[in-house]
Order: sequence, then C-alpha cells, then structure tokens
Amino acid sequence: MERTTAVVIGAGHAGLAASHFLRERAVDHVVLERGQVANSWRRERWDSLRLLTPNWQSRLPGQGYDGPDPDGYMTMGEVVEFIDHFAAVSGAPVRTGTTVTSLRRTDDGYHVTTDRGSIACRTVVIASGACNRPAVPRLREAVPGTVEQVTPFDYRGPEALPDGGVLVVGASATGVQLAAEIHRSGRPVTLSTGEHVRMPRTYRGRDVLWWMDASGVWEQRYDQVPDLTRARRLGSPQLAGTPDRSSLDLNTLTATGVELVGRAAAVRDGELLFSGGLRNVISLADLKMDRLLNTFDEWARTSGVDSEVKPSERFEPTHVPKSTRLRLDLRAGAVRTIVWATGFRPDYTWLDVPVLDEKGHLTHDGGVVDSPGLYALGLPVMRRRKSTFIHGIEDDAREVVDHLTHYLATPR
Repeated sequence: MERTTAVVIGAGHAGLAASHFLRERAVDHVVLERGQVANSWRRERWDSLRLLTPNWQSRLPGQGYDGPDPDGYMTMGEVVEFIDHFAAVSGAPVRTGTTVTSLRRTDDGYHVTTDRGSIACRTVVIASGACNRPAVPRLREAVPGTVEQVTPFDYRGPEALPDGGVLVVGASATGVQLAAEIHRSGRPVTLSTGEHVRMPRTYRGRDVLWWMDASGVWEQRYDQVPDLTRARRLGSPQLAGTPDRSSLDLNTLTATGVELVGRAAAVRDGELLFSGGLRNVISLADLKMDRLLNTFDEWARTSGVDSEVKPSERFEPTHVPKSTRLRLDLRAGAVRTIVWATGFRPDYTWLDVPVLDEKGHLTHDGGVVDSPGLYALGLPVMRRRKSTFIHGIEDDAREVVDHLTHYLATPR
C-alpha cells in the first residue's frame, strides 16, 4: 500500500492552496481529483456564468490577476485557466481521474481508498467543496411529470429548455441570474423568492465587493459571527458579473416582467403552493442591505476615505406587488419547466468517519474537523466571511496547514 504524510481531496482552488502550503512546509502529500483540475468550474456551471468578484480580487498564494481588465469579471473559461496556471506553477502533485471511494480512520492516521488503489496517511485535508450536489426540496417528487425539472448543474442555457413558461425557485445569485437570462430568451418567468441577500453592484462609485474587502467585512472571523449556523447557510448575494457592472435585484427583474411569488412550500394535487411571507422576506433583505451600507459609510468616515469616494446613497426599496399568487397549477401547461436554484450541498458519501451532523455537514472548528488529523477547506464562513471565495482561500489554507503541521510535530 502506498504511504504519504498527507492526502488532499480535491484539486480546485482550495485543494491547490492547501498543497501550496504543504509543499512550503515540506510535508509530503498527494492531491486526489476525481476529474480534472478545477473540475467543478469546467463541468458544473452554466455557459454564461461569470465570477461575482472583480478580477483584481481573484488571487491565490503568490498569484494575482495580471490581465487587461481588473474591474471585469472572469468567465468560467478564464477561471479554469487561472486555476490551471496556479496548479502548474505551484507544482502541486495532482492525480486527476482518481475518485475517492472511502476514507476511514486507522490506528495511525487514515486509510484512503480510491478507484486506483489505496493510500495510508497521517492527515487528510477535505477540499472537495460545499457544492457537489444541488439541494432540491423533497416537494419536487410531487411535481407532475409533464413539467421538466432542472438544477443549475443541468442548465447550460435557455435554448435547451422547452418552450413555454419557467418557474425559477430561489432568489440568491444563481436564481436571479438564471431568471434574468431565461426571461431575455422570451420565456415568461416566475421567481419563487425566499430569504435572500440584496446588494448593489456598485456603491459610491466602487464595486460593492471593494467595500466588503476594504472595510474589513470579509475578514470577520467565524468565531465573531453572531449566528454562525445561519450565516453558513445563507445564499450568495444578488449580484452578477456583467460588463456594465449593473445591479441585478428584484426591482430589476420585475421591471422587465418577471413575476414574483413567495417561497415554494408544497405541491398538492398538481398545484404548487407558495408562502404568503414574500413582503416580510423582502423587507428584511432591504433592511439588512441598508445596515451594511451604513457600515461602509461609518468605515469611510473613520478611515479618512470619505472624500475619495462618491457621496453616500440609498436605494429604492424593493417593490412588492399588492397581491401575489399563492398557488400555481402545474397541470395547466403555463409553466413547462422548473429550475431549482435552491442551493447546493456537499457529497460525503465516501466519508466513513463519524464527523457529520444530522444534516450531513462536517462538524468542525474553523476547518479543524472533529477527528484528529482531519481538516477541511473551502466551506462557507469556515474561518472568515470570505472563505468560499477564491481570494479568501489563502489565509484559511495557511492557518489550517499550520494546525496540521503542529499536529504532525506533536508526539503521539
């Protein structure tokens, strides 16, 4: 059986960052990847998707963006090139086409079984991501068979959808982007809206994520977040990386003719029932956006940059229809497709170590999993609010590998 000190599972930006710091600390290791480097960016994204973060913010250890459009937003092809280049220059020992089928604890570490053999190791870094599978509510099982159902993993573009109306369920970044794109194709679109995070694309003349970065909001540590469980399950903010840097919120969508309804609650006798709480979730999202902008304004005043940016501004409240439909007959034919933009979940079916909670999430403290020598990277708000973004992985990976190397040096 092959032996090494550490195994990294996943060769996306998180796994490659872990490899960078393991190599820097002379820890022998391998990186196992079921597909190719940056596999999820290659295989599990729709064609028109761009990063939410501006190009200048795309950085990995020792590598930043050096192209001609720092304020633009990378396409998926550009993201793959960026990560591919990092894998090459960092010399990461990646084994592509190697699927982990089991990870179990042993007396002196871990036993990793793959479809290409087994590896014994002292430590493991799980960097397989938090978005391996779409999270679709069970009510999908009651949807009539005449309605096609797709997830963001299946969706590539509107041209592949049946003619007719489309219901998009979920109003995070994915949901609003797909609703806008599908509506532009000429199809009637209804957007089922639950809890969401509203943000303007730009604020006071700067990208809103510049404010998140400069004001220190991104840097807030997980042990400083008031409700960490809730923060970790929140969807991504309503943003899109378009060349014109325009905002994409519910007002933008309704102005083009997208219909808003409440959260999808149940399917009964072919009818999809919606929650009546749409006004409440919208008001809450507007309130939280204003609080965030207040945070930015206060930072600008105290840091001395107030005069360097445009004046403070506030945005029009989200327009809530006087009445919204509470049910939709899925047998009538008006809606031919449902797009479930209801989030994602990790896949730990191969993990034979008792470190999952009742919802299937890893139990960990800032990436230090509840099993000696087992670590994680790339999870939501793992060590900081920026943890799942490409630019957020460097600090997390450095600190997790620091803990790993200390563990290796501790006498057993």
